[in-house]
Amino acid sequence: MKCSKVFDVAIVGSGIGGTLIAALNQNKNIIVFEKDKNVGGCASTFKRFGNYYNAGATTFMGYEEGHIIKKMFDAIGFYPNIKKSQTAIRVIQGNTVIDRQTDFEAFLEQIQEAYPNKNNRKFWQTIKEIDEKFWQLNDIYYSKKNIISYLKSAWFFIWLFKTYKGILFKSACSFIETTLGKISREYENFINAQLLITVQSTYQTIPLLSMALGLAYPFHKVYYVNGGMGSLIEELLKEINVHTQEEVLCVYKDKKFYRIVTNKQEYCAYHVVLNSTVYDSGKLFVQENIQNYYQQFSLHDQSAFVLYMILQTQEEFLHHYQIILEKTIPHTLSNSFFVSFSDQYDEKLSKNGYSITISCHTKALFWKELNSKEYEEKKLQTQEFLVQAFLEHFKMLQRQNIVCCFSATSKTFQRYAHRLNCGGNKLSLKSFFNLPCASTPFSGLYNVGDTLFSGQGWPGVALGVEILHKELNETKVCETLGATLKKSCKTV
Repeated sequence: MKCSKVFDVAIVGSGIGGTLIAALNQNKNIIVFEKDKNVGGCASTFKRFGNYYNAGATTFMGYEEGHIIKKMFDAIGFYPNIKKSQTAIRVIQGNTVIDRQTDFEAFLEQIQEAYPNKNNRKFWQTIKEIDEKFWQLNDIYYSKKNIISYLKSAWFFIWLFKTYKGILFKSACSFIETTLGKISREYENFINAQLLITVQSTYQTIPLLSMALGLAYPFHKVYYVNGGMGSLIEELLKEINVHTQEEVLCVYKDKKFYRIVTNKQEYCAYHVVLNSTVYDSGKLFVQENIQNYYQQFSLHDQSAFVLYMILQTQEEFLHHYQIILEKTIPHTLSNSFFVSFSDQYDEKLSKNGYSITISCHTKALFWKELNSKEYEEKKLQTQEFLVQAFLEHFKMLQRQNIVCCFSATSKTFQRYAHRLNCGGNKLSLKSFFNLPCASTPFSGLYNVGDTLFSGQGWPGVALGVEILHKELNETKVCETLGATLKKSCKTV
């Protein structure tokens, strides 16, 4: 069958990765497919029972000079409607309150009071410096599509080694032991609670570099997105050809291009970018060799349990809190939960009261394997536990202040965002050359998102997008050069 129209790039999924690569290449003939009616995937904003909610946690970081998000937005002339958070995160652990903030000395004073240690300054200063060096690196690269890309990736690793030297091979656990010594259980919980949000792991299993990047992000400017995180995605896609409520059912490679079959019609594109997880991407293809490529990546069995509420009160709140508990939350992996409040002046999200998103980590497959009765029972148990814990830590509130309340599990995210898990496998020295990357062995087929190098959140996903953006445009240059040479040869 002949295609009536062939797109330069077809993007499957409008999450952070798909949105950024579309915005950076809007000069091309692009089409974006989104299964849901809301764009953004896990970074979307949705409406239910007459109220708006952010699908996930809402910290927006990286919009500052020298940082990747600011560079990308400046490149496309985009100015986000955001508001700087007074405090990045207020951490509450029993009677201890610590504000994660850009003012290093103020933060250090609070840390020293909560967890006295003669080497606190050395520890946190090192964390801050490692992070600053990383974001000053240029030409971050990671690809495995051919021998040349392997060599370029190896060169980037050597560059990392030159920058960090022995630090690169040090584990987070050994650094804590040699710097802070044996720390209290409370201090350990404080560190791990934040690492679970940023790198999906605890310090016992990651390298120092990953821990530094995970712990240092509140030293950067953290923003609140007016109108919800989804409004940011919507603005970035304003000039892009986006097809919402159009699900891609099948993709197969033809001689010249890829054919994309949706629930509405068939399209053709020279390049396909998948914003689906690497664990789900293989299901889209007919060709066995492409299916086999994606089957090599084992599922990262971690997801989120998310509680959504509308809260009616005149009290004022910060944008973000993290509550650390003594015990693990029922049916989850975590003893902490993250609370995001809508800004009280947000005309969209706070129209009927504060819109609140509470999230914690859980096993993805746990919820999938329950029968319907067990699922509803355990979901309600976790939801009620979180509501009660929330009220216990915000004593100025009563249950009657909560006018709407419901929750989501990994099964919910699979239904709406087409993904069961959250994030990918952790970055470590052992996994460096085994992690999936933006390019694939198949010409014109790429991936973006948080299951690839280099991880979660806007900055992590943006690094992968930056690499893909260069590869897409290098490919275009090579194609143009090849066409010119071919024409020249014919002329001769």
